[in-house]
Amino acid sequence: MYKLILLDLDGTLLHTDKTISDYTVSVLEQCKRKGFIVGVSTARGESNAVQYIKRISPDLIISSGGALVRYKDEVLYSCNFDEDETRKIIDAGFELTDSKCEITVDTLEAHYWNYKEDPHIMSPDWGEVEYTDYSDFNQSSLKISIELQDEDIARKIADRFDCDYARFSDGNWYKFSKRNATKERAIKEIIYKLGISEKEIIAFGDDYVDIEMLSISGLGVAMGNAIKEVKEIADDVTKSNDEDGVAVYLEENILK
Repeated sequence: MYKLILLDLDGTLLHTDKTISDYTVSVLEQCKRKGFIVGVSTARGESNAVQYIKRISPDLIISSGGALVRYKDEVLYSCNFDEDETRKIIDAGFELTDSKCEITVDTLEAHYWNYKEDPHIMSPDWGEVEYTDYSDFNQSSLKISIELQDEDIARKIADRFDCDYARFSDGNWYKFSKRNATKERAIKEIIYKLGISEKEIIAFGDDYVDIEMLSISGLGVAMGNAIKEVKEIADDVTKSNDEDGVAVYLEENILK
């Protein structure tokens, strides 16, 4: 009945310490042997996400919240801000926060950040990140995230540049992307190009940015640690990420 398994990363596939258990790796290997396509769907940029998922070698990666879709070695879909749009959104973030905000930018090649404290000190397993003060930044981007204390500011930026925004539940960070750079749109591209239907997808998630993905999939499963809004729209709920909820659900309900 199902052909594609889509897994959010943080709060879903990854434990809180950003690891994947041997048990989860084993279950996903069993799924692959049974013919399932295993995919990761994350708000992280691809270059930042790859280090965390090497152990499961996914067939498919949706990164930057849906702005980039890669199936094996082929790019199936990409949707980005051009250089001018990227520059203007960064400038707006600084303008509306008196230059006090932190900003991350995902490009096809790298993850940029004007961090105040080295992220490798906060989290030693953090992936590759390029420090920049953005003074001479001139690149197109897949996703821009800005730390904002007020959602009204996020709304102003989105309205000014006619783009989407979404908040992450674990802090005051807001993701800005093109209107077609969503997990939902990424899934539509995947089903068209791989010849499968939405009903043949199982999706797991925990946060606001996963709601659309779970809603349109044939089976949307919320993690035990998911926010209330995700649990309310999900078809089912599994154990938490630290309890290997993805693997437990797949083993008990799909593999058997």
